[in-house]
Amino acid sequence: MRRTFCWSIPCLGLCLALLAANAGEGKYSIKVGDNPPPNEIAESIRKLLAPQSIQLLDGGGKTLCELWFRKEIPADATPEQIKNGLTYREIKQSEVLGAVKFEQDYRDYRKQKVKAGSYTLRLAYQPMDGDHTGASEHLDFLAVIDASKDTKPEIMDAKHLSEVSAKSIGTGHPGVFMLFPHTKPGAKPALAAMPKEHWVVQTKGEIVVGGKSTGTSLGIALTLVGAAE
Repeated sequence: MRRTFCWSIPCLGLCLALLAANAGEGKYSIKVGDNPPPNEIAESIRKLLAPQSIQLLDGGGKTLCELWFRKEIPADATPEQIKNGLTYREIKQSEVLGAVKFEQDYRDYRKQKVKAGSYTLRLAYQPMDGDHTGASEHLDFLAVIDASKDTKPEIMDAKHLSEVSAKSIGTGHPGVFMLFPHTKPGAKPALAAMPKEHWVVQTKGEIVVGGKSTGTSLGIALTLVGAAE
């Protein structure tokens, strides 16, 4: 059985392309460019990431954070699961899915402060222990780990993932950003405005099983603005 990640209740081409995603309000937008991942990210993890970045901008055009997602995502999936459509649960917990650089202090989905800097993003599952009922709309997250504390891409023990993420933001709880389901990813990254003031970066990664391409992708929808009630 998979162990669960634990926290308590309470983030293309050579020419830059501005992608409008204001949903009628213009509060945020994204810009996709050819910036490589920051040098603070370990080389063994950097080489897994796409060379292009996705920048989240505020209404005044200021960069809030910059993201790099994994090019190929390893999955434990049967041909039938691939045919029916993959979810985050076909990916091993703690798998590296990306990296992020916050230009200034930020707030995660639990409204915890995440200091400015570079972090890896690893998949985490909310535990089904009864203590987290209603804590969030969805149960899959990306956990942030300070780049200096995460230098190898191998799978982590769930307890260690929880502890190192919490230490990375200097609290007793991991730093987490909620994932929405994203079953129909587009050809290019997009920014979607969701209910309850949630703003979600949507992208995708190619799925590989046993080191071989499956010809399919996993949609990723990461909440960068918005918090648990």
